Amino acid sequence: MSELFEKPQYPTTFPDFERYALEYTTPEPELMQQLIRDTHLAVTTPGMLSGLLQGRLLKMISQMIRPKAILEIGTFTGYSAIYLAAGLAEDGKLHTIDNNPEVAHIAEKYFKASGLQDKIVAHQGDALEVIGELGGPFDLVFIDADKENYISYYEAVIPKLTPGGFIIADNVLWYGKVLSEDALTDKETRGIAAFNLHVKNDPRVEHLLLPFRDGLMMVRRK
Repeated sequence: MSELFEKPQYPTTFPDFERYALEYTTPEPELMQQLIRDTHLAVTTPGMLSGLLQGRLLKMISQMIRPKAILEIGTFTGYSAIYLAAGLAEDGKLHTIDNNPEVAHIAEKYFKASGLQDKIVAHQGDALEVIGELGGPFDLVFIDADKENYISYYEAVIPKLTPGGFIIADNVLWYGKVLSEDALTDKETRGIAAFNLHVKNDPRVEHLLLPFRDGLMMVRRK
């Protein structure tokens, strides 16, 4: 029976349960591991990456939905976009928006290396302006950008979301800060707390706050 208790090989900095979960999850391709390494070398905030388990979760959700159109707000270095695009319908497209041209070359490099460059359309600029120019409709929206504008992004995409379509918003626990009224001292924490309340009170949707990694708010338009 000892083979049932193999020691996980992932970094010891991960919590034990996360290392165990990763050990029993389909491993990341070498391409995605290299993307993580390049991100750590290029930026001072590599924690903005979705993370190993979350990347696989986003891919699995996209594969279950098989969306024809995905909108991502917050490209960063392209990690989550690649996983989301992997589940697109055969003729599907993913539009991803970012306002940081300094890392755009990394995303472009890996979009090409993944073979998904024809399915991914990258936009640089103000997200609200770009969203206004996109026609939609979108079957799946992933929000992972500046936290103080989550409500604005949400309201901008709701009219462009197909009935029964999904929004996934990242970082809705914000390192646990939303659990303490005393922590509502910065614009990011206030923005996330306000967003969570906004979704909670929105009769147009049903929603699930999933305590996964830094929190995912999953929203389905009725």
